[in-house]
This record gives sequence, C-alpha cells and structure tokens, in this order.
Amino acid sequence: MHPDTRPTWQTALYAPHRARGRYFNPWGQLSRGLLDLLRWKLGHNPYDKRRAPCVPVAPNDGAYLADPGAPDSITWVGHATFAVQDGGEVFLTDPHWGARALVPRRHAPPGIPLAAVPAEAFAVLSHNHYDHLDAWTVARLPPGVDWYAPLGLAGWLRRRLTKSAAPAAVQELDWWQSIRRGRWTLTCLPAQHWSNRLDSRRNSTLWCSWLLDSGRRRYYFAGDSGYFPGFAEIGRRCAPIDVAFLPIGAYEPRWFMTYPHMDPADAWRAFLDLGARWMVPMHWGTFDLTDEPIDLPPKVLFEAIATGAGAGAGSAGGAGGAGGGAGSAEGAGTTDPVRVRLLAIGERWLPGA
Repeated sequence: MHPDTRPTWQTALYAPHRARGRYFNPWGQLSRGLLDLLRWKLGHNPYDKRRAPCVPVAPNDGAYLADPGAPDSITWVGHATFAVQDGGEVFLTDPHWGARALVPRRHAPPGIPLAAVPAEAFAVLSHNHYDHLDAWTVARLPPGVDWYAPLGLAGWLRRRLTKSAAPAAVQELDWWQSIRRGRWTLTCLPAQHWSNRLDSRRNSTLWCSWLLDSGRRRYYFAGDSGYFPGFAEIGRRCAPIDVAFLPIGAYEPRWFMTYPHMDPADAWRAFLDLGARWMVPMHWGTFDLTDEPIDLPPKVLFEAIATGAGAGAGSAGGAGGAGGGAGSAEGAGTTDPVRVRLLAIGERWLPGA
C-alpha cells in the first residue's frame, strides 16, 4: 500500500513520535493529569476487595530451562514475565522477580527461581514502569543475558547491570526496527502507553511491544497497551503469529484506564485483530495496581468471549478505536476459548508443533 493511500490511523503508526525530548503516540495522546489521578485515588472503589484473591500457582523449579534438548515451552513467572524456551534457547519478557512494583507487593512468589534462568538467555523490555522494569531483577540476572529495549533505556540498563556484563549486551530499538540474534529476528513494535519513573522524566523513554521470530514460531509480546489500531496493522505485517501474550488486568476504572490498559474484552479484540493462533493472558494475579480484584480478569475474559465481545473489531478509529484489517476472525475464530491458554503462575505449557 502506498503511504499516500493509507488511512490516517495507519499513517500515524509510522509517523515520528518524539518531540522536545519526549515520546508520544501519534494517533492520539493521553489527556489525563494529576487531578484525574486524585479523582480516582480519592474516589469510591465499587469492588469489594476484602476477600483474599485466588490465583492458581504451580510449583516449578525451572530446571528444564538449562536443558538445550528440552521441548519448546512457555512458563508464566507472573504479571508480564514469561520464560520461553524455543529450540533450546530461552528468552524472558519484562523480567520481574522483585518483591514489589515500587509500592504494590507481589501476591505470589515468582513462578520459577531467578537462579533457573540460563546465562545465555536474552530479555525484551516493553517500557520503564515499575511493574515491568525491576532494578533488583536487572542487577541479579546472569551477566550473560542480552537485553533488547525501546529507545532511551540502554543507559539505564547499563548503569544497573553487573560489572561483568559487556556494554554490547544492551540494544535499543525504535518502532518497526528489527535486529538479528542468531536465528532470531526481534522487531520492536508500537504500543499505546507511556513511560515514567522517579529517576527519569515522563515519556523521556519509549514504550513498545515485540515480535520475536525464531524461524519456527512467532511470539507477540504486547507489554502494556490500551486497545489501538496498531494491533490490526501488526497482524497484517507480522502474520502468521503463533502466540500472543496480551494483558487483561489493571483496567478499572475505565474512564481513567482505557487509554493505557486494555480490559479483557479489549484484549480479546486485540487477539482477533492480530490473527494469532494462541492467546496467553498476562498482567493479572500478581500486583494489585487498580480497582478490580487481581483474580477477576480471567472470569471477565471468558465472559467476553462467550458473549462475542470484540468480535466486531475492524471499524476504523482513532486512539482506542479499531484498526480493521488482518486477522479479525479468520486466524482466531470469534468465540473460541480453546485458543486461550490461561496459565497458573509457574505453569509450563508446551505449545507443540
């Protein structure tokens, strides 16, 4: 498609996204501010969170990660952290083994010990929020781990890696850029989010999602994102996607969270847009970040699938609107919960051929 004939939303996905030292989403920017945050925090939470959450946990020592002959597998460590073994190699997504995400504490121990991560593993980062980028973990993973991050995070990582880690172990990419790592092709892709930490300015580092292509299987890791037209475009550009790791939690209240965080129905809609074979839900059950109970998102997800929520994705729109295009129903089916692999923390799934 010639750039001049693209819909406006599609053109925006490829547009410049940095001005005056800060990154932004060209298809529509976040308009919430401090007063909105105070309105949320000081307002009434309609959910009763007195009951202890029930999040399944599967004991797992992770020893198989050190075996190059082990079958391909996906293990949920918790929140947005997965350990994926493919062809004897291991990659991590947003590695977080820490006890807290700045303030919120971890509700269940990590699904596998940090010591189980092999020295030759590599990691992808989506952005710098504390529930995705953990300084304690970065400093304690094996020094041989290679890191791939969106623009602006390489310096932060290098300052916190152990002294034995070579500077070349950190690579940062812009949206739509790819890099080769042996048989792997890693592509940094857009997401609808933002960035901020106590030690860096708001939006001074980029946020992203990732496609990781091993040559035998393609994995899409959404990181953190609201629903936006990019999912359809990524589905069109990156097909076929085998496994899509999509966030389903930290979504209430919707008036405040719609832009940066999908709810379960949005995540299902994104899965249909992507046209992926499998959906692996994440971003639930670990840190209590928003109003809804941390064990609620899976129930809401399967209710959304049963009622066909998201099956109508495909109408063009701006920020938070549908992107249309590839994958809406053909690759995934519109109400097929069998394509959703809901894992317990520590559970190991073998996706097979």
